[in-house]
Amino acid sequence: MKSKTKIVVLHLKELIYTGIFAVLGILFIILLIIMFLPDKDEAQNAGVGDKVTYTPGIYTTSLLLNDNVLDIQVTVDEYRINDVAIVNLDEAIATMFPLIEPAFDTIAAQIREKQSTDNISYSNENKYTSTVLLNAIKASLEKAVAEP
Repeated sequence: MKSKTKIVVLHLKELIYTGIFAVLGILFIILLIIMFLPDKDEAQNAGVGDKVTYTPGIYTTSLLLNDNVLDIQVTVDEYRINDVAIVNLDEAIATMFPLIEPAFDTIAAQIREKQSTDNISYSNENKYTSTVLLNAIKASLEKAVAEP
């Protein structure tokens, strides 16, 4: 029994191309998996027991400060507080109450982050201003709460 020797010729260039395409294919598959897997936040929000908590829309509450009207506007969708803003901020109000804008920005950022008006913190320097603004925001959100 004689065995015949078989010679296989592999070109280095073809091996390199094959390796590169294999790595790119694996990276492409990993990218597709990452793109189409749901995020943790979406998975938590997409539970079976979800119910509509807000009626989508823009809700406004007016504050009367020294005969000037200041409107607090809250924008919500079915599940989230999308935006909290001051509307119709007159120069007279901004001048007479200089703590309104910084206090409001702090409160609005916390509400957008927490999606709630509970446990909102503010400094003692603008405690009363923050309380008035927070009460106006709560009043706007009460208007947005969906009827069961």
